[in-house]
Amino acid sequence: MVKKKIPHSPLLARGLTGLRNRFSLIKDKASDDIIDNSLRSGVELRGTNLWVLMFAILIASIGLNVNSTAVIIGAMLISPLMGPIMGIGYGVGIYDQDLIKKSFRNLGIATLISLMVSTLYFLLTPLSDAQSELLARTSPTIWDVLIAFSGGLAGIIGATRSEKSNIIPGVAIATALMPPLCTAGYGLANGNWQFFFGAFYLYSINCVFIAFASILIIWVLNPTHKMFVDEKTETRVSRILMAVVILTLLPSIYLAVKLVKEEVFSSKAKVFISKELTFEQAHLTELNINPAKKRIEIALIGDLISQNELKAIEARMEDYGLAGASLIVHQSKDNSVDVTALKSNIVSELYKDNLYALEEKNKTIQELQSELKNISATKAEWRNISAELHAQYSQIREVLFSEAVQWKVGEDNPNDKLIVLNITTSSKLNHNDQYRITEWLKVRLKTDSIKLIID
Repeated sequence: MVKKKIPHSPLLARGLTGLRNRFSLIKDKASDDIIDNSLRSGVELRGTNLWVLMFAILIASIGLNVNSTAVIIGAMLISPLMGPIMGIGYGVGIYDQDLIKKSFRNLGIATLISLMVSTLYFLLTPLSDAQSELLARTSPTIWDVLIAFSGGLAGIIGATRSEKSNIIPGVAIATALMPPLCTAGYGLANGNWQFFFGAFYLYSINCVFIAFASILIIWVLNPTHKMFVDEKTETRVSRILMAVVILTLLPSIYLAVKLVKEEVFSSKAKVFISKELTFEQAHLTELNINPAKKRIEIALIGDLISQNELKAIEARMEDYGLAGASLIVHQSKDNSVDVTALKSNIVSELYKDNLYALEEKNKTIQELQSELKNISATKAEWRNISAELHAQYSQIREVLFSEAVQWKVGEDNPNDKLIVLNITTSSKLNHNDQYRITEWLKVRLKTDSIKLIID
């Protein structure tokens, strides 16, 4: 049986040819010599480039410290970090071991210098709070991998074109190499290892996937500078490359899944709150959703909601996909508040602050009241002691009681509490009487820290 050949449509052939020409990376490619010189020169980090790197890191650190996006973007535009990373990709792509070693060495030096500058800045700055721009670089996910890989593809394509464009600066901003390094420096300066490892992992993701994207494009372009290697070496390089990519990728997938779960929990929690925690005579003033601990915490003002009603609401959490989550409700004990009168945000915020401060104030008042009772009881006790002393020694005319701190030469730690009695007598008390009074007071007051002064 003879198979019939299906004739190709000229229109389809022209369409495929047009698509190939439109998406071709060869047509506007620079010459192989120009690409080689450009990528090799970008690997160099000495002199001017190192000074620019240090200043860029300092600018980025300040931007993160004051939470200024514009300053951070400016620092990324002048950063020379892309050169060694693309050099690694180019070196692997053409199997140039010397270029790979040189690129890794320069990237390591650049990373170390960047960490030193950012750590020094965050050690010296008086602003120690972690701002939102800084916190955003501590939890990388699969989306950071996609950004780094896409940015790396765009970057290496731009670097191999005959006409240079603004692709490289755009890639530097999109992949954000410098902010994670600065955040890692912040973690080192403050001893926050979670910040350090999270930020450094994000930096590693960017480096690995920019280099990986560069390798793929270099393999597609197949430049003439590609060195000959045997099949065994080529297979070994491919396996090592895939192992590095997979090991870098896996933790980001786990973090992405965790992030998605937390976002889903937060979304379900908001639906639950809007449906179940709306009351006529009580107003929600504060909401805190903690997906990691599966906890929803709210503050209410107005009429008190009974515990039975709150338990019934909590039991319905499972219907909203919140099984295992806990609901914590803080309520004001002042149910005379007119909720409809709290239309102003300022009033609501003030009332909310007072609500949380109320318990602390009550504790303070109780402590002060207890202290006053102790003072009153102590005064009564001193009167009884004075009367007892006078009954034993009729020459006593006046007794002054006080608590003092005693310091002596050669003593580093003074007594915390010393009871001093200043006794005025009509006739002088002999040493035996003074000793007996002192010993009696030690037993009576249950303390050995007694000092007797006789006038």
